[in-house]
Amino acid sequence: MASKGMTTQLMNYLKVRKKFWLVPVLGLLLLVGLLLALAQGSALAPFIYTIF
Repeated sequence: MASKGMTTQLMNYLKVRKKFWLVPVLGLLLLVGLLLALAQGSALAPFIYTIF
């Protein structure tokens, strides 16, 4: 059997276990991580890090 990707496994888990309330939480974590990754090298980094 071919190994599935982490995203596919996560989506199957959410579907089978009916944990749809986790979708906004995971989306927010992804958004914050993306924001921090993009702002790491910019002049906005000190201001973004003070928010958290």
